Formats: sequence, structure tokens, C-alpha cells
Amino acid sequence: MTYTFTTHSAAGTTALGRMIGERLRGGECIAYMGGLGAGKTTMTRGIAIGMGLDDEVTSPTFALVNEYRGEKLSLCHFDMYRITSAEDLETTGFYDYMDEDTVLAVEWSENIADALPPDTVFITLERLSDEDRKITVNGDERFADIGDRHLG
Repeated sequence: MTYTFTTHSAAGTTALGRMIGERLRGGECIAYMGGLGAGKTTMTRGIAIGMGLDDEVTSPTFALVNEYRGEKLSLCHFDMYRITSAEDLETTGFYDYMDEDTVLAVEWSENIADALPPDTVFITLERLSDEDRKITVNGDERFADIGDRHLG
């Protein structure tokens, strides 16, 4: 199922992420598609808030993975920009993080497309202007009731 949203600010993208995060149960992989500055980390901040995580979410560009641990669920935020081979992917510990109480959020997921689980939720962020984003979620029925398709 495909759902399309339009946000008009970073706060709107964060709000959409929060609504997505509230619907996650653990064990999901979220694969982001979108260029530099599209809002992937901003979306992840919202997802973390929706999951009940209080950590300050930052881009994992230099760390490759940032972990945010909660009481019930955890979030592992990956940056696969520099990953070009199966050996590179192994060094990130990607497979070690896949379990039922963890959500994986993967930036530059196209670099590891063959390694993504079959039930991956794909989120494409398209920059329309400095503030506006078109965000497409390919997932299941959990995201159908998010409501207003034009967020702040």
C-alpha cells in the first residue's frame, strides 16, 4: 500500500515521523530513499519521538549507526552512503541489530537493496522546495489512518 503526504516544514516532517513511529511494533526495517537534505534524519527524529525515545537523534554519517535504546523498543539509525559491498555491510553490524524489539532506519538504503528484509517499509522523501517535502510511504495498513496528507 502506498501513502503520499506533503509537509511544509521540518516540524511537519517530524510530526509525520512521530505518527509513523507510534505505529511501529519492533522488528521493522525502514528504508529511506532521498537525496542530501531531503529530510531523512528529520523523519527519523519524529519516528524516535513516536516510539517514545527521548534521545537527541543525529545523522549517523560518520558513525555509520546510531543506537537509541528505550524500555520497550530501540531504534538503530544507519547511514549506508559509503557501503559498497557485502563485506562493508558486515562491518556495520547490520544483521546483528535485526530483532523483534528493534526498528532499523536505513539512510541510503539503495546501497544495500539486496540485504533488506522482504517486509521493509520504504519511505521516499522528495525535496519540493527549501521547506516542502513530498513523502511517500510504501508499507501496510498501519499507515492508512495517519489522516491529513498535508502536514505543517
